[in-house]
Amino acid sequence: MKTAAVVNYAPEKGAVELREIDQPPIGEEDVLLEVSHVGVCGSDLHQWTADHSWPVNYPVVLGHEFGGHVAEVGSGVENWKEGDRVVSETAAIIDSDNPLSRQGLYNLDPTRKGFGYGVNGAMTRYVRVPARCLHKIPAGLSFEHACLTEPCSVAYNAVVENTRIKPGDRVMILGPGTIGILCAAVAKICGAQVAVVGLEADRHRLDIAKQYGCKAIIGEEEAARWANRYDGFGADCIIDAAGVSATLQTALQLVRPNGKITKVGWGPQPLEYSLDPLVQKNVTLQGSFSHNWPVWERVISLMGSGQLDVKPIIGGIWPIAEWHTAFEKMHNGEIVKSILKPV
Repeated sequence: MKTAAVVNYAPEKGAVELREIDQPPIGEEDVLLEVSHVGVCGSDLHQWTADHSWPVNYPVVLGHEFGGHVAEVGSGVENWKEGDRVVSETAAIIDSDNPLSRQGLYNLDPTRKGFGYGVNGAMTRYVRVPARCLHKIPAGLSFEHACLTEPCSVAYNAVVENTRIKPGDRVMILGPGTIGILCAAVAKICGAQVAVVGLEADRHRLDIAKQYGCKAIIGEEEAARWANRYDGFGADCIIDAAGVSATLQTALQLVRPNGKITKVGWGPQPLEYSLDPLVQKNVTLQGSFSHNWPVWERVISLMGSGQLDVKPIIGGIWPIAEWHTAFEKMHNGEIVKSILKPV
């Protein structure tokens, strides 16, 4: 069977197109997942615009934020059956024997290959998924929301597991994209005081941050006033969710001495400024990448209970044939999140 797929076929800018591909075969430990909804990630846009910093196995079907029904199970798969409503983690290929994977930190396995860049992703009707990647979703959680479990897990891992935000912390988020706003939402659940910082062009997305009870800030001057409004020493924590390297310098300026900076946004540009404030302020600089099984289970629980609501960030749902419109609207900042529906 041939199905339409959004394929990134070369490293050049704009090298993404709709192609017909074969339904993938599955192995003994895999399931064939019929995709209901798939989110468009900023990393999909970066591959489309060719300004990414990770290796890609061209040609590759894009898409790693997805959910759907199990259509077929491999002969060695237990505990899953056809028709199950599931979402999938992104670590399609891992080395289960290395020390990181044995600790449950397979997201940090250097040999890891994810959907949408290392192996074919979910911007198509059917995707091959290792059964170990699957999570059941509650009956009351729609696929258009459940497909965003992955970015919610990125945010949860950054805010809860890596930054360990506490109630009352003053937290500033740089970048009002999907991850930035979801980091803000999770920080609010943790009881933090939260501000989200963007540019004038981000005004619409900052209005969405307000729906999560966050302070919306435009520009560095206003950000500095908010960070210093109590004792003049800066914010307890800065989460840098912008897709550039330059914002780390802003974070170093706005964080308080002995504070924390968590970098979750990718930025391939070289640093052209001193990191001395990191030393002078005794700041903890933390990277945060991806997620693992317990994070997904916590996030699904939060989404299923309604405590973490992704509806405000969804700007629209498009059929897969209209992928270009969905990409453009996100890329231009008109909306926070686009979702594609393959069938």
